[in-house]
Amino acid sequence: MSRNLLVFLILLSVMFQSCNTSNSEIKFHKSHEPTRANVPFSDAVETEDFLFLTGQIGKDHKAGKLVDGGIETETKRVILNIEDVLKHHNLNLDDVVKCTVILKDINDFKTFNSVYTQYFTKKPARTTFAAAGLAGGASIEIDVIAAK
Repeated sequence: MSRNLLVFLILLSVMFQSCNTSNSEIKFHKSHEPTRANVPFSDAVETEDFLFLTGQIGKDHKAGKLVDGGIETETKRVILNIEDVLKHHNLNLDDVVKCTVILKDINDFKTFNSVYTQYFTKKPARTTFAAAGLAGGASIEIDVIAAK
């Protein structure tokens, strides 16, 4: 075997090993809420740099039901739920870099936005759209990505 071929094969081997070795581990976290211990999804998924939260609705997890009062009250509860999960992972709303907001009715946008802007003062990137039939009969669902 020629020396050049041997060097090429060694370099190729090193290159493939570095591609197959991951420095980061993906962690799937169950909910910190006892009532959500057996849900079929992770409350948060953690990578080396980010925490991806599952979508939250305006459900009071202690009472086990959606809060009353419409879009304004639900939006507040959604954000409080997000804050609880972030706090459990030693983060807060200022660490959020991306929000995805799903409204049951796009006509609720102005009311939702007036509540949202009180909490997300750093103005993370955001996508907002409307869809019928949100989980649990909710009027709003928000999922976020936070930087660690």
